[in-house]
Amino acid sequence: MMESWSFLDTVESNFRPLVVIELAKGTKEETIEWFTKRIVDKKANGGAQLLIKPLVTENGVENIYLVGASHLRLLLGAETVGLVKECSDNSMRTFTYSSRKTFKHFADDNHNFLTMAECQYIIKHELENLRAKNEKMIPGYPQAKLYPGKSIVRRLLTSGILVQIFPLHDREELKKLSHSWYGRVKVGYQPLDDIRCYFGETIALYFGFLEYFTFALIPMAVIGIPYYMFAWEDYDKYVMFATFNLLWSTVILEVWKRICAILTYRWGTLLMKRQFEEPRPGFHGVLGINPVTGREEPVYSSIKRQLRIYLVSLPFVCLCLYFSLYVMMIYFDLEQWALDYHKENESNFSSLMLYVPSIIYAVVIEIMNRIYRYAAEFLTSWENHRLESSYQNHLILKVLVFNFLNCFASLFYIAFVLFDMKLLRQSLATLLITSQILNQFAESLLPYWLQKRYNRRMKKRMCSKKTDTDLSLAEQVNMEKEMGTYLGTFDDYLELFLQFGYVSLFSCVYPLAAVFAVLNNITEIYSDALKMCRVYKRPFAEPTANIGVWQLAFETMSVISVVTNCVLIGMSPEVDALFPDSKTDLVLTVALVEHLLLAIKFIMAFVIPDKPREIQTKLAKLEFESLEALKQQVTAFQMQLHFLSIHQ
Repeated sequence: MMESWSFLDTVESNFRPLVVIELAKGTKEETIEWFTKRIVDKKANGGAQLLIKPLVTENGVENIYLVGASHLRLLLGAETVGLVKECSDNSMRTFTYSSRKTFKHFADDNHNFLTMAECQYIIKHELENLRAKNEKMIPGYPQAKLYPGKSIVRRLLTSGILVQIFPLHDREELKKLSHSWYGRVKVGYQPLDDIRCYFGETIALYFGFLEYFTFALIPMAVIGIPYYMFAWEDYDKYVMFATFNLLWSTVILEVWKRICAILTYRWGTLLMKRQFEEPRPGFHGVLGINPVTGREEPVYSSIKRQLRIYLVSLPFVCLCLYFSLYVMMIYFDLEQWALDYHKENESNFSSLMLYVPSIIYAVVIEIMNRIYRYAAEFLTSWENHRLESSYQNHLILKVLVFNFLNCFASLFYIAFVLFDMKLLRQSLATLLITSQILNQFAESLLPYWLQKRYNRRMKKRMCSKKTDTDLSLAEQVNMEKEMGTYLGTFDDYLELFLQFGYVSLFSCVYPLAAVFAVLNNITEIYSDALKMCRVYKRPFAEPTANIGVWQLAFETMSVISVVTNCVLIGMSPEVDALFPDSKTDLVLTVALVEHLLLAIKFIMAFVIPDKPREIQTKLAKLEFESLEALKQQVTAFQMQLHFLSIHQ
């Protein structure tokens, strides 16, 4: 591949804009000249070897630049990032430029071999890996210090010189996707392959999981309705429902692994090698040599990182957890006040007042979760993790621990300290419904309304200037740069995780939770699709092979749900009446049932394979062929050495 870089031309007549770079107004010319030179400079000189052009508008040249790449550059970039494509024999293999002819649909004049999302991902990868070499500062800005190994894009962002980088929408493809995705209300599956081609694997996998989880909730909802209507106070009848819930939670998570493997194999990300993942843009350190890859990259002491985690981050998280518990106790004081007020007055108004503390507490929980999220992001970034995957795992762990305690601590307190099942049902229903309404409003309805207002103003301004209704490139860029930025699937998975907790943890107390979850998720599919296509800028594609640490989070929640449901059933008056003489026998029986159910869960998780047999066979075949190819290379090398030794 190294030989190919030298023949790479940085000039291409058919320039296709893929990514937009917006610089701050008043950015100095020497800074612009230096940055654009680094973008177009050759790889051997530390550049990205891409194409860049300024955006020309009616007002002249603004500080907005369009970035593209030649077809050859994108193909070489595809090899660098390790994209996996389908071969002519229908197998999936890592793309290499030297073997490009063996891949399906490849032709030298076929510029659609790589999807637009893949091209934008390659450009993002190259821009993020622009690192300072000998520069001590950003030209024109002495206060913006640089050192060898520092990410140039990251430094420009933190200095306020670079406003944003985002990929352009393809208006025609977006219109087609919108129509097939959410343009009409229908009962059917989402176009996951089309979503993947346009937005990338990470977002497509989220929508695949959302769709699968919604369908998986339907049996729970169907069974839960008659239990809610006809067996409200008969806890012994909930034993079968709770048992089904516990087995259901295990089966759906194991089956999802299989579906995920099928999807990601078809998309090529199941085979992508992630062990040599590039350092994340925010990672900083002294420039050194990676002992595995031999490449230059920043090096940072792991001891320093561990000290930051255990001496700063961990105490801060513990302090936040204490504050969350303090707020919870205030909520119980409000509950007691509302109950006393109702006993004194016993009116319709006092009956409504019984729900006010739970509603206020649900709103406070959402506010605290969002504030804590910003603090967790700052701390995790400050810890200076080398890999994006490591950064995400530490961030998710911090947020999950706080959100779990913040959302469920009050329910555990009501169930196992106050022993008030009526209040538990009321609080669970109020927290679930209120959180769903707030999330729908904050994540979809409000951003959509604001964006629609802005688009209406923009269209009026355009219509006053010209009669042509088609957007020019300049108008498209100016409209998209004002759109909101999609921050990733983190909040979406977190919402599903908390919903899974509400459904599974206390299922035997409030079986109607699954019904509200299904209704919410149906609207969530359409509202999330709408915000992806109409509200936010197009996000960069991110290859992924699974839902990552969220799989472990859901499995952990299902294990906790076994314990909570067994204890709740053991606390019911009907079960308690079976052991009138000895409470020790009751405790031992509940513990035995709980251990038996956990054993069944783990056996089922072991018995159900994570990958279908067909996928396992294909992966084994690829591994065998790779070993055979390696043997042939070693044999050929040995023969060359033998030939040279004979002729010396």
